[in-house]
Amino acid sequence: MKDLKELLTDELAEIYDAEKQLTKALPRLAEAADSPEIQRALQKHADQTWEHVQRLEQVFDVFEGKVRSKRSEAMAGLIREAMEWMEADAEPPVRDAALILAAQKTEHYEMAAYGGLRTWADLLGKDEAVMLLEQTADEEKETDEFLNEIASRINVAAAERGDEYEIPLDIYLKSRRSAPAKKGRSKHPVASARRRLKTA
Repeated sequence: MKDLKELLTDELAEIYDAEKQLTKALPRLAEAADSPEIQRALQKHADQTWEHVQRLEQVFDVFEGKVRSKRSEAMAGLIREAMEWMEADAEPPVRDAALILAAQKTEHYEMAAYGGLRTWADLLGKDEAVMLLEQTADEEKETDEFLNEIASRINVAAAERGDEYEIPLDIYLKSRRSAPAKKGRSKHPVASARRRLKTA
């Protein structure tokens, strides 16, 4: 790598490939999900991912470079793991919990990539590229937050399939909506739910 521009375009080629991989994987994950809510969320993100691909092509144009693709082994590994979970012999809520986690892993990878690309584009004075990358980064963050909301329900349903489940759904959800914990106490919803059970 001779300079930051070359580094940026190389990383751009890798995230371009990652997004293209996702356009094929997300519909399959959506189809494998049992929850209609997860199906809709993953299919919506699959549609949105095509927009991300088109935006990346615009960013290539900003840097006066030919659109190219570099194999993203990181995304390939995340998708491979998701496919293994998809085919696992598991109760539907447990598989759904795994699929959401798989989707969130891809989101966090993309959020890190777009955050770095946006910073480099800013340093290179490419305002149009900054705007395009920032728009996608914001959408990735929104998707992750939405998946997290769904996971708060699906994970409890999955936990109910095990012998060690001990926290009723209504108490768990109430703990998630409660105000931040006092200093020195855990803010984690499961810890909060357990305290509610002890004081009930």
